[in-house]
Amino acid sequence: MDRRFESLEQLREFMETSHHCPLEATRTNLVFGSGDSHAAVMFIGEAPGKNEDLQGVPFVGAAGKLLDELLESIGLTRDQVYIANILKCRPPGNRNPQAEEIDACAPYLREQVRLIDPEVIVTLGNFATRFVLKCTDGITRLRGSVQRVGKFTVVPMFHPAAALYDVSKRDVLFRDFQVLAGLLPSPSEEGSPAAEPVQGSLFEE
Repeated sequence: MDRRFESLEQLREFMETSHHCPLEATRTNLVFGSGDSHAAVMFIGEAPGKNEDLQGVPFVGAAGKLLDELLESIGLTRDQVYIANILKCRPPGNRNPQAEEIDACAPYLREQVRLIDPEVIVTLGNFATRFVLKCTDGITRLRGSVQRVGKFTVVPMFHPAAALYDVSKRDVLFRDFQVLAGLLPSPSEEGSPAAEPVQGSLFEE
């Protein structure tokens, strides 16, 4: 995809009516994203699961409920942020995204980021973090750090689904959301954590 769109709605319509990935054949719904189209904070996850595929909305079910609690802990709601995934279609059996699927969806995610123009991007889990930061480090090492990618501040965190299987990650997530709170309303606010520069990212301008 080498074109730009005027709005998220136009981009979504294009994705719903054009072929871009083999996963279209097995999905129930396109899971484009939801929230404030001009949000200061954008969350990027991995891929839709079964519930997301059925409803066409990202982060529903148990993981979505935990995400709502995390947002509430710093005084935010879903309506005040934007939530999306790297992949817009569910991989069969909830398997991990494949490289060619990420490559196929990458232009659409980049366009979402351009249109929303957030101040802070929160990457949830290994796939989103490695995709945005273009690194091979795991989320356990990077979580809670504050990175600088072009003009964006990026905060890697565990995926909420991980905390459903490992309860110890729940407390870590709530602590990392306090890091996020310290970056609002502006990444340049005095007292905010210093960002570590990252070179060569997909989002670097």
